[in-house]
Amino acid sequence: MKARHSKQSSQYDKILKENLEATIPGLIEKILGIHPILSEELPDDLQHTKERKPDALKRITDQSGQTFVLHLEFQLANDPKMVHRMHNYCAMLLELYEIPIRQYVFYLGPTASKMETSLNVGDLYFRYTLISFQDLDYQLFLTSNTPEEILLTVLANFKPQESPMVLNQVLRQMDETARGPLVFQKYIAQLRVLVQLRNFQPLLEAAMDNLAKYVNEQNDPFYVKGRNLGFLQGAEEGETRAQLQLVKNLLTETDFSDEKIAHLAGVSLDVVQAIRLK
Repeated sequence: MKARHSKQSSQYDKILKENLEATIPGLIEKILGIHPILSEELPDDLQHTKERKPDALKRITDQSGQTFVLHLEFQLANDPKMVHRMHNYCAMLLELYEIPIRQYVFYLGPTASKMETSLNVGDLYFRYTLISFQDLDYQLFLTSNTPEEILLTVLANFKPQESPMVLNQVLRQMDETARGPLVFQKYIAQLRVLVQLRNFQPLLEAAMDNLAKYVNEQNDPFYVKGRNLGFLQGAEEGETRAQLQLVKNLLTETDFSDEKIAHLAGVSLDVVQAIRLK
């Protein structure tokens, strides 16, 4: 059971890391109310720490002219030491950059958060901001033009009776915004992982059964029918059969990174990641 939980956590972490850069702009503006005029990614390899690397660090200058370090963390489970982790990060970032630090933890877990958000010990006072996805309006993500953001809809707040309708809308929005059928297949694979955080697997299967364009005769969501002539013909993506086969061969026979395989095969990184997930 522990090994299974660890494997699931690893799958969630992988999806969050892959989609991080695409989702951060929307989270910053829609959820945090920060409107950057300048945004610079900062190194996440902080010195003097054995803790894991920060999920996201950016130097932001907002519309009011204020400059600060924005530190974001994404949590799938309650961590009783979270407040101490954030305090340690804050101390190191403040020493390194000597500008204000703003810290936010996005909690994506299925249960209520029990994590402390402040420390008050002697002369020390520290706090960070905790945001639970279950408190966020799902429309914030569903109306996005970015597929990676749309995926987050299933982790947001909606009534149980709305679940089938929301999942149907997520599928349609991803279909409309994904860059071709093979990339859409990648997002379907990610969606199947994320719905496990809310126990929506049966509802997702039902939603896809109702939308025949997303499934084959065996109701397998991983087989996505290409629009019109199908993705193997490359009608939308432009990838040939030979390119797709080369990607498959490089994935199985080498230890090359996805970026290197995409370069060698002459396809987009999204295509390589989609084939790897199959």
